[in-house]
Amino acid sequence: MSTDDHTPVPAAEAEPIADPGLPPHTWRPTDVDPKAERRAERQVATMFGLSMVFVILFLVAYFTLDIGDNWDTFAGLGASTAALGVTLGMALLLIGVGIIHWSRKLMSDHEIVEMRHPAASSEEDRATTLAALNAGAEESGIGRRPLVRNSLLSAVGLLGLPAVVLLRDLYPNATAPDASPPELLARTIWTKGMRLVRDAIGTPIRIDEIEVGDLINAAPEALFPTEENGYEELHGAEKEVEKAKGAIIVVRMDPDEIVPVDGREDWSIEGVICYSKICTHVGCPISLYERTTHHVLCPCHQSTFDLADGAKVVFGPAARPLPQLPLAVDEEGYLVAQSDFTEPIGASFWEREKV
Repeated sequence: MSTDDHTPVPAAEAEPIADPGLPPHTWRPTDVDPKAERRAERQVATMFGLSMVFVILFLVAYFTLDIGDNWDTFAGLGASTAALGVTLGMALLLIGVGIIHWSRKLMSDHEIVEMRHPAASSEEDRATTLAALNAGAEESGIGRRPLVRNSLLSAVGLLGLPAVVLLRDLYPNATAPDASPPELLARTIWTKGMRLVRDAIGTPIRIDEIEVGDLINAAPEALFPTEENGYEELHGAEKEVEKAKGAIIVVRMDPDEIVPVDGREDWSIEGVICYSKICTHVGCPISLYERTTHHVLCPCHQSTFDLADGAKVVFGPAARPLPQLPLAVDEEGYLVAQSDFTEPIGASFWEREKV
């Protein structure tokens, strides 16, 4: 490597690769003109400031624009979707462009060549690396350019707000935004007389179609509305929420093997028994069934429930049995629910407050 004025390098200090004849280094305007340097610094800070403005606009759009049913506001997209995408995209873009502008115009501008060495690093190399990192921090000017540094930190810090706001959508139920977790999970779409239907296809289940040892993944009939059953059709998030909460497993075993829970003696029919499909540990769906022991396993954390004994926990981290759905048979021989679940389904996190 040669110096900027192409003065010869002493043989003892010569690089392993000969100087290919690089032209003299050309200084940038910001390297020689203080006014250009200050102008570039203001440009970078302006980009970071505009990023913060777009984050604020993102929050305004999130809380003010109604999602509604009109998805054709802008080029086939809803106003909320377009506004959230544009504002968050611009916030990220401006931070990226500002950093590039900073590095191209304000950070130190000189060529550095480092020869490639074998894999292992010595203590001396590690010390050299740390020194190089410290030098890089010094050359970036972040310590002596408080305007750029503070505007960058503010812009990046403000980007955490969209993440926090978007997490809000993970909690409320579409139909009960003010409900607490126990209230949301204590009610499902199951009602008295509602038929059990096979998951995905929606066909009702006759009790004489189930053999001993069978496990059927089932769902509420209300999720498959027809003119005959008269249920109201659900859409979007509300449908997905009710589908998740109402998922069940139906198992048939020898009636003599069932140990009925007190007060639930009439909740099973001829050995057919039904439980929530949602694990009471963290809410994973379960269906790994061992017919000889009547144990059902959650694949997430191996919580194991004994379906013959009230779905009690026999292994794993789950804190309580699977909720049981009381069953009956209608006049046509189809399985129906006697009522909704009598306890909250899913994860039992809210019970920790009582400990």
